[in-house]
Amino acid sequence: MGFDLVVLAVDQCATDAEIRATADRCRSPHHPEGDLDERIVGFYETLRVRYPDFSPHDQDSPWMTTPLDVGIDHVSMCLSFGERSDPALRLVDELAQRHELTVYDPQDGKVTRPADVREPLDPAILIFDR
Repeated sequence: MGFDLVVLAVDQCATDAEIRATADRCRSPHHPEGDLDERIVGFYETLRVRYPDFSPHDQDSPWMTTPLDVGIDHVSMCLSFGERSDPALRLVDELAQRHELTVYDPQDGKVTRPADVREPLDPAILIFDR
């Protein structure tokens, strides 16, 4: 059993309803094609340095399904419950902030924007982004 998160490249002025609609569109067969948003590329490439989403997987992998779903404006992931996902969740949040991406939790509809108040960025985590 796992839970989903969607990281989105959306306008920072987008409403929660617009963000939910974008996330729903990302999971539909009618997702637009085009060039990848550079923020998504930076997020995904940095994330998979620490947590690869292709085989072979480490036993500590947080992913329930792989590869992660990557589109022009999103990265969708299904994470496992438990301690092995905690560091991955922190990294997802840190990278989303750094790349000015929005995190959407479809389980409860929570939207976390890049400017939302959180703990300060952890430079030790972000070293993977260099």
